[in-house]
Amino acid sequence: MLSAAVTTHHPPLSYSISDKPFSSPFLNPFPPLSISKFPFFTSPKTPLKSVSATLIPPSPASSNQQQLYQPFRPPPSGLPSQFRSLDVASQLEILANRLGLWYEYAPLISSLMREGFTPPSIEESTGISGVEQNRLVVGAQVRESLVQSKTDPEVVSAFDIRGAELLYEIRLLNAAQRTAAARYIVENGLDAKGAQDLARAMKDFPRRRGDKSWECFNYSLPGDCLSFMYFRQAREHKNKSDQKTKALEMALDVAVSEKAKVAISKELERDGEESVGKDEEVRAGGRVPVLRMKIGEVAEASSVVVLPVCRAEEREREILEAPWECKSGGEFGVVVAEKGWTRWAVLPGWEPVVGLESGGVVVAFPDARALPWKANRWYKEEAILVVADRSRKEVNADDGFYMVAVEGGGNGHGGGLKVERGSALKQSGVLESLGTVVLVVRPSRDETDDQLSDEDWE
Repeated sequence: MLSAAVTTHHPPLSYSISDKPFSSPFLNPFPPLSISKFPFFTSPKTPLKSVSATLIPPSPASSNQQQLYQPFRPPPSGLPSQFRSLDVASQLEILANRLGLWYEYAPLISSLMREGFTPPSIEESTGISGVEQNRLVVGAQVRESLVQSKTDPEVVSAFDIRGAELLYEIRLLNAAQRTAAARYIVENGLDAKGAQDLARAMKDFPRRRGDKSWECFNYSLPGDCLSFMYFRQAREHKNKSDQKTKALEMALDVAVSEKAKVAISKELERDGEESVGKDEEVRAGGRVPVLRMKIGEVAEASSVVVLPVCRAEEREREILEAPWECKSGGEFGVVVAEKGWTRWAVLPGWEPVVGLESGGVVVAFPDARALPWKANRWYKEEAILVVADRSRKEVNADDGFYMVAVEGGGNGHGGGLKVERGSALKQSGVLESLGTVVLVVRPSRDETDDQLSDEDWE
């Protein structure tokens, strides 16, 4: 260690006016210094400050602190005790022959990756595909979280045989949800698809706040979450149909709380009371459902409908030019249109649109002022999509809604396309429209926060 000492020499001042210094070598052992007659001014030859450095040996305490350094030691291995002493070749052999329970040898995959292996190289050596490797690793982590959450050992042991694919499906749930979902899967004997539907229903339930009868279902019960998913799917069918009745029956079968069962039973009774005459009235255009698109609804739908989109300000030109035929086929459901088009809309397979074999078209309006209904605040805030059937142009029902072209006027909307009631068109002598309106779609809106919290992550 270095220590810096600074010594400053100040010349003694003499009170004599003589040029000779007032000192004696016998009285002063230090050589005398000459002083200027003007003591307040420093001579240019005044000596500068000198700096000296001394090396101080380190103290015993500092040397002891340097000896506290320890080399890096990796964290303890997550492998089971029977696998920790195995070399790489032995680990590969265990994976290749599936020696042991799946959650015991699943950590070997992560161990091999730390040794420099990749999923393709592990697959080449063991025959376990990359997808299955991911399922094993994630499933083992989910199982460990169940153990840490003190889940009933009987429930955990139920996943000892071929449980990776089941536990993998509930990976996005938090710890409490995983415990409830695991118990429900075991008690009801769900397969991988059933576990996936259950996890999706539990994760999606809070986001559906505000939907009809949402408050009747208990969020803490996995059965109620699954029941609400079927109940919501049933309500996508606005008219009475076998699909709607089947979905309601499935919802009633899995419902747990009494409030949920009552809500589903009322919907079944209401569905059974609908007469054929009402169904015919709906088909004729007497009612037009207005639906708000839910976030992720297209991705979750079992079937979708692809329709060409026209802009309302283009009047009837685009409606007449838009493709009439748009069908999907083949093993991958590839959508093929009769001709090219620049704008398309993908909608869930709702009953009003799934029956459009040909002639279906979507008209995009900047707001809902083009609709002949009572003014509402959201009309000026949201863009809407209006689905029309061009194969039904004749104005039949007085209370039906039809797509027509209008000239610019004083209604604040300007020229373009507009939706009019059948009675108003008949009074004006209009007997043919551009198409019958079958559905109005409002945009999705994220009204609830459904992000994963810190405790939800792995």
